[in-house]
Amino acid sequence: MVLVEDGQLVEGTVVRVDQDEVLLDIGYKSEGVIPSRELSIRNDVDPNEVVSMGERIEALVITKEDKEGRLVLSKKRAQYERAWGKIEELKEADGVVKGQVIEVVKGGLIVDIGLRGFLPASLVELRRVRDLQPYIGNEIEAKIIELDKNRNNVVLSRRSWLEENQKEQRGAFLDNLKPGERRKGVVSSVVNFGAFVDLGGMDGLVHVSELSWKHVDHPSSVVTVGDEIDVEVLEVDLDRERISLSLKATQQDPWQEFASSHRVGELVYGRVTKLVPFGSFVQVGEGIEGLVHISEMSAHHVDLPEQVVTPGEELWVKIIDLDLQRRRISLSIKQAAEGGEVAAEY
Repeated sequence: MVLVEDGQLVEGTVVRVDQDEVLLDIGYKSEGVIPSRELSIRNDVDPNEVVSMGERIEALVITKEDKEGRLVLSKKRAQYERAWGKIEELKEADGVVKGQVIEVVKGGLIVDIGLRGFLPASLVELRRVRDLQPYIGNEIEAKIIELDKNRNNVVLSRRSWLEENQKEQRGAFLDNLKPGERRKGVVSSVVNFGAFVDLGGMDGLVHVSELSWKHVDHPSSVVTVGDEIDVEVLEVDLDRERISLSLKATQQDPWQEFASSHRVGELVYGRVTKLVPFGSFVQVGEGIEGLVHISEMSAHHVDLPEQVVTPGEELWVKIIDLDLQRRRISLSIKQAAEGGEVAAEY
């Protein structure tokens, strides 16, 4: 016959399963009794769902002889003792626990990790969750943030695990992203200074200056949320976890295109877009504007540009200088009036 003491862990065979209790043969002078409330950390469980006849299980001795002379045991407390050792080791190693959500309580969830772990509602997801009911039965992973055996208190954080996991994923994503690469993405938001694009792992920013070769008053005039676009990676900042993108880099540079098909001395047709004290700007191509200096507006002396042209007016101008590097074109109305070779597209 085995000797037992209060608080001792023992092992035995299940010989009877009732709704109120389970009998366990541990080789003692009498069979041990496990009250149904001592079977599992879960509340209101059916004993038949926890143990079965003939099964070998471990239990902790609550008392070797109660008022009725019975040996009283607890399966859940044995499980609790075993679990605490593992939980303490995991906490020390900053590890992750896995368990099933078994209950919704005030302020959060109870997770079965061998003992009852409390997961506050504010730490379930990266953002606050209102309805916790759908989590019941789900297997989750979490970090241990508080541990107190004396108070039987284990506090978990799934949010910490998600943040850590997300950081690793972001790091791996950024490591695989190289400047000059072209990627497909979906516009996730549009702001005054540009558009954010979801690249399938992280968002990158297309600054307003990188949306188009043309002047952009507001990003919403170029892209809208949900648009699928091709972008080029300009810069990857690993420290700040930021990605700079360009939409216009994937498109034909209109200045390059214009410079390759036009030369100084040609006549081109354009539209006056703006008047300034020193001359007027004339659009001679999609996204291409050149300056007619006031001295090139007429063969006669001109005091004000509006004496010669008005915004919206269409006219012939001659290209007198083309600086691709500085993206500047100098035009002349005066020299166009003298005639010359007309550009090929006309």
